[in-house]
This record gives sequence, C-alpha cells and structure tokens, in this order.
Amino acid sequence: MFLPITKEEMHERGWEEADFVLVTGDAYVDHHSFGTAIIGRLLESRGYRVAVLPRPDYKSVNDFRRFGKPRLGFLINSGVVDSMVNNYSVFKNKRKKDEYAPGGVAGGRPDRALIVYANRAREAYKGVPVIIGGIEASLRRLGHYDYWSDKVRRSILLDAKADLLIYGMGEKAVLEIAEALESGIDVKDITWIRGTCFKSKEAPAGDENIILPHFKSISEDKKAYAQSFALQFKNNDYISAGGLAEQYDKNVWVIQNPPQSPLSQQELDDVYELPFENEPHPSYDRAGGIPAFSEVKFSLVSSRGCFGGCSFCALTYHQGRQVRGRSKESLIREAQKLIEKKDFKGYIHDVGGPTANFRGPACSGQLKRGVCTDKDCMFPKVCPAIAADHSDYLDILRSLRELDGVKKVFIRSGIRYDYLLADPECDRFIEELCRHHVSGTLKVAPEHVSERVLRYMHKAPKEVFMQFSKKYEETNRKLGLKQYLIPYLISSHPGSTLEDAVELALFLKEYGFVPDQVQDFYPTPGTLSTCMYYTEMDPLTMEPVYVAKTAEEKKMQRALIHFHKNENRKTVEKALAKAGKQELIPLLSSQRLHTKKGK
Repeated sequence: MFLPITKEEMHERGWEEADFVLVTGDAYVDHHSFGTAIIGRLLESRGYRVAVLPRPDYKSVNDFRRFGKPRLGFLINSGVVDSMVNNYSVFKNKRKKDEYAPGGVAGGRPDRALIVYANRAREAYKGVPVIIGGIEASLRRLGHYDYWSDKVRRSILLDAKADLLIYGMGEKAVLEIAEALESGIDVKDITWIRGTCFKSKEAPAGDENIILPHFKSISEDKKAYAQSFALQFKNNDYISAGGLAEQYDKNVWVIQNPPQSPLSQQELDDVYELPFENEPHPSYDRAGGIPAFSEVKFSLVSSRGCFGGCSFCALTYHQGRQVRGRSKESLIREAQKLIEKKDFKGYIHDVGGPTANFRGPACSGQLKRGVCTDKDCMFPKVCPAIAADHSDYLDILRSLRELDGVKKVFIRSGIRYDYLLADPECDRFIEELCRHHVSGTLKVAPEHVSERVLRYMHKAPKEVFMQFSKKYEETNRKLGLKQYLIPYLISSHPGSTLEDAVELALFLKEYGFVPDQVQDFYPTPGTLSTCMYYTEMDPLTMEPVYVAKTAEEKKMQRALIHFHKNENRKTVEKALAKAGKQELIPLLSSQRLHTKKGK
C-alpha cells in the first residue's frame, strides 16, 4: 500500500490526522531512489503516520491543508534535483521537460521550490514545525553563490523561514527529530542533532564551533567567500568536522552541527529493504507515468558516498566521502523481487552508486581519523593508503547474474578507472566487465584531457585514461567482442581556455572518440568548481583561475568537442581563429569523423 497522497487515502487507513506531512516537488514514486519514499517509509517503520503531498499547488495555501493540521510537523524537500537545475538549462533557458513530473510535463514546480513550499506550509498552520531537507536544502545550508541570480544568497534556512534544516542523507537526523517532537520538545529547542542547521540569536559557546566569515563579508568580497568555502569543504566528515557558525545580523546566526555518521551496512540494508511498492503512485498512470522512474526501475543501488573528490560534484557536500556498501544478501533479495515483476525482461540495468566500483571506505584510517582534510584520495594520483580491491564487487555481480531469470547484469554507474587500475587484479575485473556487464558501449568520465583543466577538476591525468582505454580495447579484441568506449566530457570548466578546448578536440580527432554526452559546466551550489567559477580563484590555494563566463565562449568550447557536427562548423572556425589556431580549420571544421563510435 502506498503512503496516502489524498485525504481519502488517509481515511482508508483509519487515520483522522497525519503525524507528518511530507511535501515534495516530485511526483510520488515509492522507490528507494527517491528520498521522499525513503524518509516516508522509514518514519512509517517507526510507527509514525506519514502523508505525502507531491507537487502541491503552490499558488495558494489550500493544498497544504489537504490532510489537515499535521500533529508533529511538515517535512519539505524540493525533489531529487535542485529546483533551479530542474527548471533551467545551463544557459538559463526554461527546460521543456521535467523527468520527475507525470508524463514529463514541465511547469508544475516553482523556482526555489523549497522556499515557496516552506512559506506556504507556515501560512497554512501557524506554529506547526517546518523542517526542510533534501538536495536543495543540503547544498544551500549556508551562504552560497547562486548562479541564476548571480549573487551570494543567504542560508536557505532563513529564506524558507523554516525551523530546522537537515543536510546530507537524512535518515538518522529525521528519526531523532521525530523522537524529540514526539516527546514534547519545542522545535526551537532541538539544537543538538548532528546533520542539522538551526537559527540562533547568538554565537555558539565554547571552541568546538568554527566561526565562518560574516555573511556581509562573503557577499561583498570574493576572497572572503573562497576562504569560507574552504573551511566548509574541510569540515564535512562525521569524525573530523567541527560545527560551523555563520553570522548574518547582530542577532541572527545559522549554526551547522557536525555531520551524521554514514549508515552502517546493516542500516543500509534495512533502509533499502523497507516495504516500497517500487512503482509510481497509480494516479499517474493516465499521464504516462514518471520518466525518471524508468531509469532506475530495474537497477540496484549498492553503495553510498564517494571518495572520488571531483571538484564539480556535490556528492562530497551531500553524501560525504565515506563510502558504505550494502551486503550481497540484501542486493540478491532485491534482485529476486525485480525478477518477479511482470515487465522484467531479464536485464538488471545497473548495480552501483555514485561510483559503481567503490564499495567501502577508501582506507582503514578513515574509520579512525575521518577523511583527510588536506588531500584527496584519488588526486593527483591514487593514494598509496588505498588498497584497491574489486573482489567483493565481483562476487556480487557473479551472484546476481547466476540468478534464475537474469539474462544480463549491466553497470551503468560510473566506473573509476584510476581506482580500477590501482587494483593488482584489474585485468580480471576488466575481462569480466567486458564479457558480462557491457551493452555495446561503456561510458566513462575522463571529463577532459588538458593537464591544467584536469588539475582543477581533481581528475586523473590523460595518460591514465589512455591506459584504461588500451586495456579495454585489448580485452574486447581477445574476447572477440565489438564494444566501444564513450567518454563523458565537460566543457567550459573553470581553468579551461579555448586553447584547452582545442587540445581536447585534437585528442578526440586523433583517437576517434565521439562523445555521446557533453555537459557545459553548470555552477550548482555546494561544489568546489562553483566556488572557482564565482570567485575566479581556487579556494584551496587562493590562486587565480581563468573562467569562461560569456555565452559565446561557452558555445565555442562546446562546439570544439562536437567539431564533427556540421551545425557547429562556423562556431568551430570562429573559435579556432580566436585561439590563433587558423591552421587547424581544415582539420577540425570541414571534415566529419569517419571512425567508429568509440575506440
């Protein structure tokens, strides 16, 4: 049975009221890839009555009164994706589709949805606790650069006028908050819970909290902003981090408590095996379902967290660098449920997480001291403390593909090839990968080839990608398989000049790689790269960084990556002329590639 989304469904359960109303900007999909479902089912498992208010009509307060006054509070998220990213392209054009809406129809989610929803909830019932969470809250929990308004905005806790903010993966925090509210503690007095931010009229007492630069300072001085971001970046681990405090006015502070610890393997198993329906709510059937669900319906989430440390990724800020994996037994139980579905065709589409081949902490030291605050696990090369080992992941993959009813198990999550190559048994994994887990093409993410750009991205050097590419090609040749490699690439990342973009184009031309997807760098809140974009400096070194900010140069850098497309010819010629590389025009602008799809 789905959690109720109407008052009638609530009454069918015999409820007169809900303990919590869980508001989300997405359609209600009762599947563990959607945070709303996880939080709702988790609270339900502890005996709380949870009603879900998906995609509410935000233009009036009426929808927020759908279930009556919640006994304990509103829990609000804007959806799986930040609402501004969901609504706008990198060029700030309105998106034509919303993958998380019924039928993919765009337009039902407001800009800055978390702020809008929280204020409507406050208007609906005065005095009812309003708690915000999810990705939009997590990445905007303190003063942050907002690309769409091109300014530094306050903590979303203040603009949403919420009582508490949950950041990171919120299972532990939401249960502690629910318990405190149930015991009668006023929400304004719930100030001790890890993984939360709260408002205060004064600075925190004691020396366990780090005082960040004043909001006025970071909103006016880019150097101060970079310094503040660096402090936040280095205080994001549940063992090593302290609390953070950011002042706004004389009597307005936002205090961030240290992060919650990641879930243990047993806790992860328990969460992912909650009684989900594993389908969108049936009320969406007429609209054609929810497009985003089709991408995850027959996939297995095997881990959380990522120690990859890519500068442009917000996972460090949201899920953290400490990786935890589910047990093989739990994954097999979920796979067996997939097999029983009428529309299962024998293919498990993915077994992975943020990074598929990360299964646990990067090293034993992380469990004792927390993650290192002064260096990355994978950059500039794989740390010698990491004992790269794929035996556990291989064991899971083998067990899954041996299940009756399973024809093929694919890996579509990112494979970190630098971590893979650090494994002394990497050849064995690559052979099994090619033989059993690739569907014609394998997508990997070198992101760029320029040494300068890769340094700012915190990604492995080009030579590591080429080493993996060679092994992949040789393995497929040995197996008699025609399978290709397709690189994910990012254009206009901080540090990338037109010369760097030309270098990348020449590389693609030489090796015959045809990128399937190219992402223009998108300055989303919470990433190291976004800080570089705004401040034009590296917050970890305070050195200046070149940033392509005009739409014209962004289009040039993107066109150079897809130089083989006829529609990009004039833009490529213009870019080459501007870079002083006119001699390359015959090579890059007038010929289509006559190579295979990948190499």
